[in-house]
Amino acid sequence: MDFKDYYQTLGVSRDASEEDIRKAYRKLARKYHPDIASEADAETRFKEVNEAHEVLKDPERRRAYDELGQAPPGGRGYQPPPGWEGGFDFAGAGPDSGETYSDFFETLFRRGAAFGDGRGQDSHARITIDIEDAYRGAKRVLSLRMPVVDRHGNVTVADRNISVTIPKGIREGQHIRLAGQGGPTFEAGSAGDLFLEVSFAPHPVYRVHGADLYLDLPIAPWEAALGGKVVMPTPDGKVELRIPNNARTGQKLRLKGKGLPGRTPGDIFATLKIVNPKVSTDEARAFFEEMAKKMPFDPRTELGG
Repeated sequence: MDFKDYYQTLGVSRDASEEDIRKAYRKLARKYHPDIASEADAETRFKEVNEAHEVLKDPERRRAYDELGQAPPGGRGYQPPPGWEGGFDFAGAGPDSGETYSDFFETLFRRGAAFGDGRGQDSHARITIDIEDAYRGAKRVLSLRMPVVDRHGNVTVADRNISVTIPKGIREGQHIRLAGQGGPTFEAGSAGDLFLEVSFAPHPVYRVHGADLYLDLPIAPWEAALGGKVVMPTPDGKVELRIPNNARTGQKLRLKGKGLPGRTPGDIFATLKIVNPKVSTDEARAFFEEMAKKMPFDPRTELGG
């Protein structure tokens, strides 16, 4: 069989970082996607790029591949080294995914088998948490359908409830590693690990960017004009925020260190939004009429004309 140089397929060096591999894959996947590519061999190239990424994106798989060496000189057919007995159970690469792989891949990374050292395949999933969980930490029970090995050595899929500890200060996009909670092993060895990628549930008030939180903060016209302190909520409790006098809509105020906790905590940015009260009584109408007389003000002067 032919040796597959996955580094060459992605156009990266053998010492490329995980980020370089990810960027190269995304670029080539867009270039050769069958729905948009015009090249005659786009579909083939797209499959090659996907196969290379499946192997190089995971440190353990990449380590195993690197141990195989390089293509033999003179174009001779490649044979795996003596003692190579294992493979990986790639998530999403099962018979139902519709993916097909090269003979090289199938021979060296057989689906359903544990790696040669007896360790099971690492698994990946997502977990959605509330912003408040990142402030205080939390415990959750996650229900996942995962592969298990029955007493006959067959792989089946079963529901598993897994307890998860959400660490204080976790960021969106980071991973929680659960040792031994991944794929099973067929040999005397340990199961793989489960990696949970964290995402935040949509929040009615806050928007998250990195460690910082953003919100729109409504204030009354007199609070904007006179300034002073207002009480505003944060995921960690209520705080006082000083409004400068003559504040304007769209003005951004910063609460340093009140964002997501961590070694370097984030900030909270409040964008001011002046909200006018509803005039629903004669007394309120008289008040605004009196203010219009004593405070002549045209907000449209800057428009000219």
